Amino acid sequence: MSLSPRPAAHPPAQTGSYYERIDEHRYKPTVHASGAWDPDELHFSPLGGLVVHAIDHHLAARPGQGGGLLLSRISYDILGRPALDECEIRVETVRPGRTIELLEAVVRVADRPVVRARAWLLAAGDTAAVAGGGPERLTPPEELAPWPMASLWPGGYIASLDVRPLAPPRPGRTTAWISTSLDLVADEPSSPLASYVALVDTANGIAVREAPTAWMFPNVDLTLHLHRQPEGRWTGLDTTVAFGPTGQGVTSTVLHDVNGPVGHAQQMLTVRPQPK
Repeated sequence: MSLSPRPAAHPPAQTGSYYERIDEHRYKPTVHASGAWDPDELHFSPLGGLVVHAIDHHLAARPGQGGGLLLSRISYDILGRPALDECEIRVETVRPGRTIELLEAVVRVADRPVVRARAWLLAAGDTAAVAGGGPERLTPPEELAPWPMASLWPGGYIASLDVRPLAPPRPGRTTAWISTSLDLVADEPSSPLASYVALVDTANGIAVREAPTAWMFPNVDLTLHLHRQPEGRWTGLDTTVAFGPTGQGVTSTVLHDVNGPVGHAQQMLTVRPQPK
């Protein structure tokens, strides 16, 4: 997990996307969406961004929908193994409102629910006069050398990333910028938020406490709380991982963009030794 102090060449930019649209609700993953624990599984990170993409389309299709509500929290429960196969995403409004609204999205693979997500949307307003309270900005990514994360993790998703740590990764503690040259969905634009969220689940892989060849520690959920909408192509992850003594762990992340902190993310882990 060590990072060489020598400057490293930037990884070559890849082209393509993580998903291709089939119809209004169905998407087909590409090889770039394959997982780190198993290449036959979906990596949750781009799938999480795809859910936000589907929520964006759900909101845009509603009559009179404007920019008055902002996604401020989204919580994903991962219900089962997400196979590397086409998925269907359905979004519905659970609690409508003009200033506070709750949406739910369900992801199905092979007609089986694999992810259930709930998103709170809150009214936008001018609170610039009282904004503050977060940590300092991170060192900009252009001043940092890439780290070959694919030397630690397999899978098409990890291979698609440009990862730039602020310091050599340590067991259970890393701060890094993550970016990708790939589109979330082929031939259609994605919002800055969807593209940002599509990289957040990487947090559980940048600060591993134990070698993934010896231990498994997949997350069963992911929750993001945002106090500001992220901007730009870089997702900043200031991540700490803790393992408990009875098989549970938590990955905690302060989320950044190049302008500063934007919120927090939490992931619950199931920790177990790799089968012999």
